[in-house]
Amino acid sequence: MLWFLLVCFVPAFVISTTMTIVIRRCAPQWGLVDHPAARKVHVTPTPLGGGLAIYLGMLLPLIAAQLIVLLIQQNALPASWIPEEFRIHLAGMLHRSPQLWGLLAAGTVLVLMGLLDDRFGLSWKWRLGVQFFVAISLVSTGMSASLFVSQPWVGQVVSVLWIVALINSLNFLDNMDGLSAGIGLIASVMFASIMLTLVGEPRWLVGGCLVILAGSLSGFLIHNWPPANIFMGDAGSTFIGLMLSSLTILGTFYDETMPQRHVMLAPLCILAIPLYDLCSVILIRLKEGRSPFQPDKKHFSHRLEALGLSKKHAVMTVHFATLTTGIGALLLYQVEDWQGAFLVVSLVLCVLVIVSILEMAPRPSSKEE
Repeated sequence: MLWFLLVCFVPAFVISTTMTIVIRRCAPQWGLVDHPAARKVHVTPTPLGGGLAIYLGMLLPLIAAQLIVLLIQQNALPASWIPEEFRIHLAGMLHRSPQLWGLLAAGTVLVLMGLLDDRFGLSWKWRLGVQFFVAISLVSTGMSASLFVSQPWVGQVVSVLWIVALINSLNFLDNMDGLSAGIGLIASVMFASIMLTLVGEPRWLVGGCLVILAGSLSGFLIHNWPPANIFMGDAGSTFIGLMLSSLTILGTFYDETMPQRHVMLAPLCILAIPLYDLCSVILIRLKEGRSPFQPDKKHFSHRLEALGLSKKHAVMTVHFATLTTGIGALLLYQVEDWQGAFLVVSLVLCVLVIVSILEMAPRPSSKEE
């Protein structure tokens, strides 16, 4: 297991770290610079395009892995390159690789759209349309959750909405240094832990992709941690959302060896904070008669800063809130009935209530400060 984790994590980390440095230097020449504005928290022009480094940090290791597996299957490389316990899974990995490359092709579309949006600014309607097109295309290839419902279209509709929601959720969270990348890292580690250790049979392909994503995000986060010297931009946040949403669909959180189906709630627990932030911000904007995609400072992180926390502490608070609900997801695999699952879900809801209270708390006046 340790060998597998290192092989997945380290190359992605190195590629992402290196490419972030390169892109940071080239971004001004490409016109990828985020300038300060009323609805933004940074005060100096900052390079964009870090999402391209995250994308390459995931793409290049997967290309290398695919080539190695193909060469081993064709006896062009010795099978001893792969530990014996993994060799029996090579055929299965090759069988599912078209689905994986379809996902990466969809990710490429979002990265390119994100770079165009970062450079020129695109209409939110056009971006949302492309997101739905990508989601529907993936679901039409068979990437759909069953949800234990006899009618396949129910799972397909939910899968499309899940993908689009996660794409926008991670995009909305990209409002402070290190926030979206950190949430993506926590979520990918949590999902990988479930895929590799808590299900009946380890899901090596999906789990490996999640570890690669974690490595790529870690490499970028070194440069994006407050105070950031580069932003991921829409190219990065939408790509992360697509990967997390699609890999959770490809992965199976339940199998016949498990006593109950409540473990299907795990993704909702892990991503409770991002999804809550998405829903609350959209409702606030609609209530105020504004577009749900019009940027503002209504996010949970902005409210924490308004209460007096530094940007770094606000980001860390959101991170640990996400980590708390993620641990709840892991606990779902330790309880055997719906009564235990209810307690775990209650814990997650309590965290969301705390978040809601903090959001509604009045901003301290200058005298109180």
